[in-house]
Amino acid sequence: MTTSKPTIGLALGGGAARGWAHIGVIRALEEAGVKPDLVCGTSIGALVGAAYATGELDRFERWVVDLGIREVVRFLDLSLSGGLLKGQRLMQFFRRTFEDRHIESLPLPFGAVATALTSGAEVWLRDGSVVEAVRASIALPALFTPANRNGDLLVDGGLVNPVPITLAKAMGAEVVIAVDLNSDLLGRYFRNDPQSDSSEVSEDARPELLRKLRSGFGQLLPARSTASPTPSLIEVVASSLNIMQVRITRSRMAGDPADVVIAPRLAHLSLMEFHRGQEAIDAGRRAVASALPVLHDLGLTSSSGQAP
Repeated sequence: MTTSKPTIGLALGGGAARGWAHIGVIRALEEAGVKPDLVCGTSIGALVGAAYATGELDRFERWVVDLGIREVVRFLDLSLSGGLLKGQRLMQFFRRTFEDRHIESLPLPFGAVATALTSGAEVWLRDGSVVEAVRASIALPALFTPANRNGDLLVDGGLVNPVPITLAKAMGAEVVIAVDLNSDLLGRYFRNDPQSDSSEVSEDARPELLRKLRSGFGQLLPARSTASPTPSLIEVVASSLNIMQVRITRSRMAGDPADVVIAPRLAHLSLMEFHRGQEAIDAGRRAVASALPVLHDLGLTSSSGQAP
């Protein structure tokens, strides 16, 4: 007697530049014979999920791997209100480079999570423009200006649902594979991690603005002296946000757990280090390798699936 394959949902979490790890996760899952039937994402997870759902992941991965810090800077369009960046240059690039389609017409069911700024409500984006849905989901407060959707101001979905397991189940998933990018973030700004100082460009050769972007906003104020126990303002704010993100994630996942949780080790990557895509992709692959026994026990891997 044969049993039918369960509907597999892939829930991709938020985490800014750490989100490139989702590409490695998807690649390793496919190599193991795990083919998601639907995908949903929060923030950067929505961006990678959209590339996967539209069938553009190959081109998207090539773009991510080739993305340098100078290209990251070219996407910055400063704003005087609502957030540091308007996000228009980034969205215009995606419209030029990748076809913007309606979510309802995608070959793979897709959904994104955003947050209503005025009410704090969780908003599920399941129709309309893919690019507009992604733009709303990635609107990190204070970084990107809010997105306007039918008169509602929407911001980053990570404020309410960092790993959208509930959305995946609502879309029909019987088995949910969740990717949590924030599992090792607590205390990240107070650890001396030599990996966090690695870069493709020497520090002396990098212009001041680029050096500030390399470590996200952690470089906008003077660094904390190693001899001083008092953290800088940015370290306090960033660590506080990490605590909130991790606690929200744990609370949501405790109330509505996933069947499989994949947690890449990414604390050495900072908020804005989008130019370190290959490192993040490789971390995603390694995380799937660790999860293969669970995937196998659930009967999700193919007999020919190989460990990445």
